[in-house]
Amino acid sequence: MRTVADFYQDCLAAVGQQPPLEVQLADAVSCVLAEDVEAPFDLPVADLAACDGYAVRSEDLVGARPKEEVELPVTEEIRAGDVNPAALVPGSAIRIASGAPMPAGSDSVIALDFTDRGLAKVRVRTQPAIGENIRRRAEDVERGEVVLRKGTRVGARQVALLAGVGRSRVLVHPRPRIVILSIGDEIVEPGSKARPGTVFDANGHALSTAVADAGAQTFRVAAVPDEPHLLRETIEDQLVRADLVLTTGGISYGSGDTVREVLSVLGTVRFDNVAAWPGHILGVGTVGGDEDGKNGIPIFCLPGDPVSAQVCFEVFVRPALRHMQGWTQLTRPSVKAAVDRAWYSPRGRREFVRVRLVGDPRNGYQAKVMGAPASLLLSALAESNALAVVPEATTNVRVGDMLQCLVLE
Repeated sequence: MRTVADFYQDCLAAVGQQPPLEVQLADAVSCVLAEDVEAPFDLPVADLAACDGYAVRSEDLVGARPKEEVELPVTEEIRAGDVNPAALVPGSAIRIASGAPMPAGSDSVIALDFTDRGLAKVRVRTQPAIGENIRRRAEDVERGEVVLRKGTRVGARQVALLAGVGRSRVLVHPRPRIVILSIGDEIVEPGSKARPGTVFDANGHALSTAVADAGAQTFRVAAVPDEPHLLRETIEDQLVRADLVLTTGGISYGSGDTVREVLSVLGTVRFDNVAAWPGHILGVGTVGGDEDGKNGIPIFCLPGDPVSAQVCFEVFVRPALRHMQGWTQLTRPSVKAAVDRAWYSPRGRREFVRVRLVGDPRNGYQAKVMGAPASLLLSALAESNALAVVPEATTNVRVGDMLQCLVLE
């Protein structure tokens, strides 16, 4: 029997980081940078006005106050984008737009709110400090400075910086393409008429959502029946667009469970009893590729029970997906919380119990167990926001015991 830690490492070892790919900014969102990004120029490229107003010399406005305004002639107007602004003549003002280059000879900008907004002449009712309302050259970044480090996730703020330094394309680890297969004769699509012996495909939809939440692209395939030829054909057809295949169901020891049989001739997939609950039978390996398993597509095989599938995804698959994308932090954040009830935990297995966390860092956290721990209830899973982890050596959990909890949301 494999330990949870060993199988976790097997999952990480089965996947590699996505090869770096240069993409447009829009396609880089949610991806992780595969390069250090350097600024090719100073930002700002020159001293700029930080607001609409008047470029002035501070010494020309000594003594200006609301009841003793100082009047200056306005000699020019500078707009954002002007390349060669006129120089400021001592004793005068130049009307200037926010983002416009500062004229030579000026040392501050008076905001419009402290003036009468005159065009030919302007009356000013305050004396500015030297440098007031000026964005200095290279105040943001200097030429050659690394503005974003390799391993940074690209979001809206990072896109703003990339665009600001003139980058239209960037090198990232692209989002992996994950093909999801639900396997079983009994599985039907939600929206179909409920009939005895059928089960709606909760796994396909839930895992698609979980994969997307982990930052990957999802391709959900219609449920495949337990028919070896059809299952093999479906898997082979999907390899052309998959960076990883994720199956659910069909891995038990029943006569109708065909995944082991099919994968035995498609690749090198190892099925293990893992010391975990729920979801103690799991598979990991590759399909396609060379005869020795090289250059194959990674495949993870999860249980068919929806609660087991979701728990195993969080514990084993999600970290692997983040590893593929270049993340350094692979697992969910965790906190310790006091449980609200007692229960028996299976000896020798690491148990993941659905709980709802309440509390805060100062006063501590409490974990309310959702449903009976041994019962795999979808309703309890939907109400939970964390997984309480019971160590393998613990069999009797008591009220108030502090357990480490993986925070799901």
